[in-house]
Amino acid sequence: QVQLVESGGGLVQPGGSLRLSCAASGFTLDYYVIGWFRQAPGKEREGVSCISSSGDSTYYADSVKGRFTISRDNAKNTVYLQMNSLKVEDTAVYFCAAEPPTWSRTVQAMCVTAAFDSWGQGTQVTVSS
Repeated sequence: QVQLVESGGGLVQPGGSLRLSCAASGFTLDYYVIGWFRQAPGKEREGVSCISSSGDSTYYADSVKGRFTISRDNAKNTVYLQMNSLKVEDTAVYFCAAEPPTWSRTVQAMCVTAAFDSWGQGTQVTVSS
C-alpha cells in the first residue's frame, strides 16, 4: 500500500522554525518528484516547494523563497521541508505529494496540485504569538 506520512508540524512563534518530514511506505521515493503543498482555511491548496527525483532541481514559491529549504534523503525514503523565519501567514495544513517525473515538464511546472496523484494526510502548522 502506497502511503505518505507527514510529521513535524506544530505551534511556533513568528520568526521560529520547524522541519517537516514526509516519509514514504509501500514504495521508494527515489524515482518520484516530491512536492510540499499547503492549504489555509478558506483558501485553495497551493504549491510551496518541489524537488526532483535526484534532488538536483528545486522550486520554491515566491512567498517562501529564502526561508524554506526542501531536501531529500532517499536512503531514508524521506523528504524534508525546513521552514525558517516563519510568519503568521504560513499557518496552514501542509501536505506532501509524490508523482513520477514527466520528461517534458520542469520541477517548477510540476509544482501544482493537479500534477500529483499520491498525497499524505497533512500536518498542521500554526504560527502565532
